[in-house]
Amino acid sequence: MIVSDKQKSYVYMNGKVVGTVQDPVSLVNEIRSARRKGMLSGEVNVSFNEKLNSVNINTDRGRIRKPYVILENGQPKLTKDLIEKLKSKEINFNYLLRNGIVEYLDAEEEENALVALSEKDITERHTHLEVDISSIFGFTINTSPYPEHNSLARHAMLANFTKQAQGLYATNFNQRFDSRAYVLFYPQRPIVTTAAYDTVKMPRHPSGQNFVVALSTYYGYNMADAIVINRAAVDRGLGRSMFYKTYADEERRYPGGQRDRFKVPPPTADGYMGEHVYSKLSEDGIIEPEMEVSEGDALIGKVAPPRFLEENLGAGGLEEKMRDDTAVLKTGERGVVDSVVFTESTGATKIVKVRIRSLRIPENGDKFASRHGQKGVVALIVPPEDMPFTADGIVPDLLLNPHSIPTRLTFGHLLETLGGKAGAINGELVDGTAFSEAGSDRIENYGKTLESHGFERYGNEVLYDGMTGMPFKSTIFNGVVYYNRLYHMVSNKIQVRSRGKVQILTHQPTEGKARQGALRFGEMERDALIGYGASLLLKERLLDQSDKAVVLVCKECGSLGYYDHIKKTMVCPLTKTTDFVEVEISYAFKVLLDEIRSLHIMTSIKLNE
Repeated sequence: MIVSDKQKSYVYMNGKVVGTVQDPVSLVNEIRSARRKGMLSGEVNVSFNEKLNSVNINTDRGRIRKPYVILENGQPKLTKDLIEKLKSKEINFNYLLRNGIVEYLDAEEEENALVALSEKDITERHTHLEVDISSIFGFTINTSPYPEHNSLARHAMLANFTKQAQGLYATNFNQRFDSRAYVLFYPQRPIVTTAAYDTVKMPRHPSGQNFVVALSTYYGYNMADAIVINRAAVDRGLGRSMFYKTYADEERRYPGGQRDRFKVPPPTADGYMGEHVYSKLSEDGIIEPEMEVSEGDALIGKVAPPRFLEENLGAGGLEEKMRDDTAVLKTGERGVVDSVVFTESTGATKIVKVRIRSLRIPENGDKFASRHGQKGVVALIVPPEDMPFTADGIVPDLLLNPHSIPTRLTFGHLLETLGGKAGAINGELVDGTAFSEAGSDRIENYGKTLESHGFERYGNEVLYDGMTGMPFKSTIFNGVVYYNRLYHMVSNKIQVRSRGKVQILTHQPTEGKARQGALRFGEMERDALIGYGASLLLKERLLDQSDKAVVLVCKECGSLGYYDHIKKTMVCPLTKTTDFVEVEISYAFKVLLDEIRSLHIMTSIKLNE
């Protein structure tokens, strides 16, 4: 009997059709069997899509794959004997892969698998067993304790905050010239830790500190996500870090045989910035280590040839002209020169790198976050005598608003507070790995530990108000939580401008912190002022403080005129009249009129009496 193509299954190899097959299930089983016997590469993945009636074979790069233990007749092929051999290093993980005990599945082949989460869940229908149930999370989420108790949205935030945390990013940081780097002064390993955190040796590169945290309001200062921290803790080094920034420059060579030179620019150079700018440079034009610098100070003195060749010959063609190309410290920055290094590029041109360091002490506006996506900005730094305190005299390092927990469903944060407190009292690390076997009894165990040391079993304590000395009416939950200091610091973002540079084209203030720019007063801000009816404030923002221009408008033709300083008279480009009116407009509007005229469209301004 001839079978029609409709009953055959298409076979796709890396997304391309390579043929059809009569019995797709047998083909898929055959490929899997060959892979498990080591006859095919372990990189090959195969799956049968029943809805589309197609077989997909994937061997290409970039697939995310995950290991699973293979089940045979309802029993895992990874036996206790093999686990013992792995522990004693008689065999390694590759042995398991080559002998069909463990295999890697990609996203498509996972669709054909029924995976048991633990050995007690295995039934006849299951095909695979999870190596470790916590591996359903990625590495970043697995470094957080109790992630299974947090809302999904917080996992995405936690992943970002982990990347933004300041810590010990490299042990040779003082030998490196990274463009920007942050090093935390006293990094600690967390009291509540996870298996993944220890496996990848993260304690060697910690990126946070254990804070004593109380869930309490503080006179309205920690509304929403704001946090209140203890000044005494900050003075003792809590969250203190060093910020390193590198400035680099090179003596470039140019086609005409000319080149840049490192030296203190002479006053005759184009763009000379004044003697005070170069006062900290040494004779060779490079600043020396341990010099204090602030914005506008020269770091690497350099002169370069003119941009255009015809400028090169000065008066009488004798002297060579040069322009100042010095590297100066950017706006709003200050610090100490930490290190200077001279090196060469592959083209044998000299390179100089200058690293600036500046101390960053936590201040109002700096950002902290726990490992559960609970971010907060410092709103107040309180003297220790005004902070709440316990009967034992313990003053929390940080006050977190209790309202920030229930709506966000970050119960992992509460568990860590309790677990951290129990661990601190016992003087031992607490395991917070996702889905761990101790999970169901966790709260009971922490409670017993706390009670055995004379605390309330759920971590609540009577706190006394530092302002009045009176106890709070309700008990307050407190404990130890691992917090990260993030690199969003107010000292890097602060931007101030009163009067300053304007753009050449529109005469409006420049944009951006680097150009001493202003903040944009946009359409929505304008709408707010219109809604309030604050018309004079609107005029001030969008005209007087921006690009106000007084122009001459011809009464006859409505075009813009100008003042001829030689003839001392007003001139209209179209008519002979001298009858003009001064009008205040935005300079950007004048630019618009000029651009319309450049399209050969005549514009005229009509004037009311």
